[in-house]
Amino acid sequence: MDIKTASALHRLRLISVPEALSFPALLIFGSLLSRVSDIDYLMMPLGILHGILFVIYAVFLLDVWNKAKWPLKKVALFFLFALLPFGGLYGDRLLKRDEADSVIAARAREAAQA
Repeated sequence: MDIKTASALHRLRLISVPEALSFPALLIFGSLLSRVSDIDYLMMPLGILHGILFVIYAVFLLDVWNKAKWPLKKVALFFLFALLPFGGLYGDRLLKRDEADSVIAARAREAAQA
């Protein structure tokens, strides 16, 4: 793997945790808040924020699929992580390993060429 693959994996890791926490933290909290109070105007911005994080996650996942040449099964698994509350936290742990491996491989390749 090269450094572009490592940076794509890093970008996916950066968005996976906020996306994983946006469903339970934002949408469930906003839904509960709107039911126990008169604050109904929060649901739309919270939903939009969650949607934006999900779309960014999906775009970064497609980028990783393209650069890392992942099999479709692995991409589907990480997409499933985005659909499950807190699923991205487990995905982040898996990505951390892949990212570390790709950085080590890129540095070894650079050292071999030098």
